Amino acid sequence: MKKKILFILLCFTTMLTIMLTTAYADIGPKPSIVINFEGLEDESYYVTLLSEVSSTGPHRVLGEYSNNQRYHEGDEEYTIWQKFLSYEDKDGFYFLQYFENCTHTSEFTWGYYPPPKFKILIYFPEQDSFVVSEDSYEQYAFDSYYKVDAKGLEIQSVAISDTIKAEKNYDYTWEIVSLFGRIILTIAIEVLIALFFCFKAKKQLLIIGVVNIITQSILNILLNIINYYQGSMMFVFNYVWMELLVLIIEAVVYSVFLHKYSSGELRKKWLVPLYALTANAVSFGVGLYIAHLIPGIF
Repeated sequence: MKKKILFILLCFTTMLTIMLTTAYADIGPKPSIVINFEGLEDESYYVTLLSEVSSTGPHRVLGEYSNNQRYHEGDEEYTIWQKFLSYEDKDGFYFLQYFENCTHTSEFTWGYYPPPKFKILIYFPEQDSFVVSEDSYEQYAFDSYYKVDAKGLEIQSVAISDTIKAEKNYDYTWEIVSLFGRIILTIAIEVLIALFFCFKAKKQLLIIGVVNIITQSILNILLNIINYYQGSMMFVFNYVWMELLVLIIEAVVYSVFLHKYSSGELRKKWLVPLYALTANAVSFGVGLYIAHLIPGIF
């Protein structure tokens, strides 16, 4: 009977892992660059990133290969595309035919193969004027956030107006909050399941708490680093095998210590690895489910 239960739980865990990782693989997250603008609330403007290289993913310089013109006469933003196309950067950076109207959002997002090194170029159609970043910038994380403070920017009705500067705007505070959130949630789930398995002795709960604080802290710190540099898809891939490693470690530690503080039927040693498997499977599934619902938290 107990072998059947273990087999069913193993099958459940394997299927859950495959389904969730497949779901993430289908989403296929790619690196992104997000730039927020302050001080341009009353302006109409378009933004692009000038690239140091002539192509990145599907984005290419006009004429790099035949029929790669992104906009044609009659398209709604054809004249804006022409304006960006006419811009000549003094440092030789390229316009890759991708731009956004940021008038109402105050935010520019290049979410599919952004240029690794870039300059920020803004076009103001009402003044027929360009503003370009003074320096070039680079992707520093899988999702790189920048902020441009354009307060006091002088926009003139000439070809090239003032210059702007950007600064990194990654929300490290939120990352720390999400880190502690994952650790606390995991510990809470595993303690509740321990009570379900009748591991109620203070020393048992203390052991479970201490072990989880150690394993989950190491696990989640590593996952945060992976997510920062490689993104959510690698986060999930590494989450799978790291969680299995944590399962093995916890099963071994619990097998050595938990049964010592049990009595009667609870002395059956197979209950301990069964608990470790169940607790980790549930916390793993809940964690990935929440990550799917709210990517910014996990």
